[in-house]
Amino acid sequence: MTLHIPFDNSFARLPENLFSRTVPTPVSTSRLLAFNDGLAEELGIARADDDAMAEIFAGNRVPDGAEPIAQVYAGHQFGTFNPQLGDGRAILLGEVVDRAGQRRDIQLKGSGRTPFSRMGDGRAWMGPVLREYVVSEAMHALGIPTTRALAAVATGEQILREQGPMPGAVLTRVAASHIRVGTFQYFAARDDRDSLRALTDYAIARHAPKAEGPLGLLESVIARQSQLVAKWMGVGFIHGVMNTDNTSISGETIDYGPCAFMDGFHPARTFSSIDRGGRYAYENQPDILVWNMAQLATALLVLEDDRDSALEGYTRAVHGMADQIRTAWEQVFCAKLGIAEPQDGDARLVTDLLTLMANQDADFTNTFRSLSEGTLREQFTDPAALDAWHELWQSRIKGEDAPIERMRAANPAVIPRNHRIEAMIEAAVEGDMAPFHALMSALQSPYTDPDDPALASAPTPEEEIEATFCGT
Repeated sequence: MTLHIPFDNSFARLPENLFSRTVPTPVSTSRLLAFNDGLAEELGIARADDDAMAEIFAGNRVPDGAEPIAQVYAGHQFGTFNPQLGDGRAILLGEVVDRAGQRRDIQLKGSGRTPFSRMGDGRAWMGPVLREYVVSEAMHALGIPTTRALAAVATGEQILREQGPMPGAVLTRVAASHIRVGTFQYFAARDDRDSLRALTDYAIARHAPKAEGPLGLLESVIARQSQLVAKWMGVGFIHGVMNTDNTSISGETIDYGPCAFMDGFHPARTFSSIDRGGRYAYENQPDILVWNMAQLATALLVLEDDRDSALEGYTRAVHGMADQIRTAWEQVFCAKLGIAEPQDGDARLVTDLLTLMANQDADFTNTFRSLSEGTLREQFTDPAALDAWHELWQSRIKGEDAPIERMRAANPAVIPRNHRIEAMIEAAVEGDMAPFHALMSALQSPYTDPDDPALASAPTPEEEIEATFCGT
């Protein structure tokens, strides 16, 4: 049975200096590891037989209607500007308009070299592919804007990485778009106003149709990113590589490389093996997103004929982002305490609990979940330190309507913990996909206690993962 994807491509009709027409590099064999039937239904894609889907999602056959391209962009990587990056191991097959009327990209990741690969091989190994599949779908189930995973395919090839030869794989990723802050930076750095204008007009039409010009686009991206980072913070998520080329203007979480969810709470926690200075630590993420939006503002300002007079509006938009993040953060964390609408003093109530958690290495996810379970003291080595805070909290929520239900809806029971992901990858490399499916099943209902309590358990000291890796 042939797989039909109802492509309706628009980015490929933009000026050709925004991308390079590139086809995937075929692989030796293809074997379907996972397919997201629910997402496929949203996209209007009818399931075919596994072999047919594996051929397409490995890049061995370009489906009818696709217009494969690799997108170009620049980006600040750990604060240093690189004027040309681009899709070095990803190829955008095209777009579909889903059943809800939303335009969405379908992209192969790990599908071979492109003109932007530089010294890379354009491939991915199975570990990062399955990690992104699991974490992106977990984020979606948690209600956090994110790219999605449609399929994962084993390629039958060995990919050479630092740890040696690893089994190859390709991820099919779905996004509202793959336009990044770095996409605007690429053309602004070259003072290519015609291309920048075409990109901006396209982005406004696709993502912010009510926006008035470049400044309106900036304001809409700031609003989405403010909500996004507050939600990251609320689940203890650390992105790990918040470069401007990894910051989507759609407001989705994108590029799950060395990402991680915290176990024991430490505000300065990092996992990424390449973040040696802690630039993208948990507590730094709001400030980094403000910095990234300043780079977007700088790029869009190039379009203004009178930049001096326009500068005030752009500056005001960026400077106002901190307040937007703070408001969103208070809403997220107050819900985690059972509070419907934040009041004066509630932010202090949250930060006092976080301080207690940090002082005693309390598990982030399980501590907040325990608030609705009546087991908070079990999360701390010195429960007596909680007494004063607990009394204040109980007094605060006394008048709240259904605080227990609100907490259970805001505090997940299960997240994709690092040690579970690593165990799943190790099994998959050996040909056992059972841990992958068990983890995926639990993560689809994150606010429900899992059938296997071990999936909600914090790691033992021997199970803790101290560093995560990009996998490129």
